[in-house]
Amino acid sequence: MGSDRNLTTSRWPSWLNATALLLASVVAVAALSLQVRPGAEIVAVAFPPWWNTQQIFEAAASADAAIVRTTALAAIVVVRPTDQEGLSRLRQAGAWLTIDPQAIAACFNTPAKEI
Repeated sequence: MGSDRNLTTSRWPSWLNATALLLASVVAVAALSLQVRPGAEIVAVAFPPWWNTQQIFEAAASADAAIVRTTALAAIVVVRPTDQEGLSRLRQAGAWLTIDPQAIAACFNTPAKEI
């Protein structure tokens, strides 16, 4: 009584593996290129996107970081921490990421307005 069993296995679609590899490589390249260089005096800081501008400025001020400029995204500001402990104080104040400001300059600058 050799009954044939039809085993079904759940397999990922073949395009899903390629998509996962593409996303992983984009994240890895972004992580490497957006890192803050050691000894950088100015850094870009990403705060939670639901914070308003006042909350972001207060968080930067509480970390003793001078705001250098804002970007097109309100949640990302370019700041100058006062010392080596400035990055850890920014994280304690609520910053999610610290980013090299030159790496994001082309993407998140506000366009200059002509007068």
